[in-house]
Amino acid sequence: MTGLILCEPTELYNILNQVTKLSRLTEPNYLCLLDVRSKREYDESHVITALLVKKELDAFQPYPIEIMPGRIYLGNFKQACDPKIQKDLKINAHVNISMETGPFFVGDADKLLHIQIKDSLEANITPFLRHLCHFIDIHLELNSVILVFSTLGISRSCAAILAYLMHRNGQTLKRSWAYLKKCKNNMRPNRALVAQLSEWEKVVIGDIVTDIQNPPY
Repeated sequence: MTGLILCEPTELYNILNQVTKLSRLTEPNYLCLLDVRSKREYDESHVITALLVKKELDAFQPYPIEIMPGRIYLGNFKQACDPKIQKDLKINAHVNISMETGPFFVGDADKLLHIQIKDSLEANITPFLRHLCHFIDIHLELNSVILVFSTLGISRSCAAILAYLMHRNGQTLKRSWAYLKKCKNNMRPNRALVAQLSEWEKVVIGDIVTDIQNPPY
């Protein structure tokens, strides 16, 4: 039996909201949550319990992954269209990297950056990276909460987050990749986007350091 492992709240939040087909909270054998709050606190806001479990799991909607605690989230188009998620996470800016148009902040260039590229090997995100980073930087300075999303939240939006992490921290693609992988284990930018991120690495730190020919890229 393994020992006790402690983790930060952000890490636990991301573990609980990991999704491939279903959230890990819907896997009954994945983990055990011990709720030690009072009955009153439990009745007001329990997570997911054995009570009416099937009904709760059927209705369960995972939240976007947290990249920068309380400031930057990574999600999919469905989550970006959910008003409850916007309200609960206090989202007030969107970076939409898909062909679809979401319902929030339409026509407001100060709160919505819409990068319309397809989910394909022909997609070119490079021309938008400087604007993307500037947009997120400005909103962080304004204490905004930003949701970055694409259709499935696996390829294009992950590439955008990687580019921003490289820019913000002045770090390699490899290091940014490791951080994002820890937050979202099914992240997978396509090969064309990875090649563009390699070139972005040269812009950010002055050289191409990460060998994208080797796994996991």
